[in-house]
Amino acid sequence: MTDVLNVPVKLADGRETTLSEYKGKVMLVVNVASKCGLTKQYEGLEKLYEDKRADGFVIAAFPANNFKGQEPGTDAEIVEFCQLTYDVKFPIFSKVSVKGEDKHPLYQGLTGSGVPTTGDGPMKEKLRGFGMEVEDGEIVWNFEKFLIGRDGEIKARFAPDVDAQDSRLVDAVERELAKN
Repeated sequence: MTDVLNVPVKLADGRETTLSEYKGKVMLVVNVASKCGLTKQYEGLEKLYEDKRADGFVIAAFPANNFKGQEPGTDAEIVEFCQLTYDVKFPIFSKVSVKGEDKHPLYQGLTGSGVPTTGDGPMKEKLRGFGMEVEDGEIVWNFEKFLIGRDGEIKARFAPDVDAQDSRLVDAVERELAKN
């Protein structure tokens, strides 16, 4: 399994880094999009971030344009949209691909971890109802979430329609924050 904390990534402002910058924190990695029906999740994500960041919690947002062209903007446009529309303060990274042949190494590690997805049944059925092919283990849509513990291990994975107020996600975050 890939050590996801050490995969090179780039923040939307162009700064090269790795997620190891957040080692020792509990991290929620989310693939995001500005023109998706789930985009309103930014509001709940920001609230969760504000509520938990003093406890050592961070959200890492990775814009991706893999699903129906729902993230067409440049990195600067995405950041501006997130800040002006949802007052997002958590880190936004440079746009990546989360599936397919050009899948970013970070998402190769996340999806290759074998961590089962909580709540993916209804989302998969909804997508299949629209005639879309859904591959097991792959990112199925925007706003899929991976919870990484303070130790850098992937602890949980949540379907795109499991939002930041869902008790399954909040409870998992709080369990990880309670660990020192």
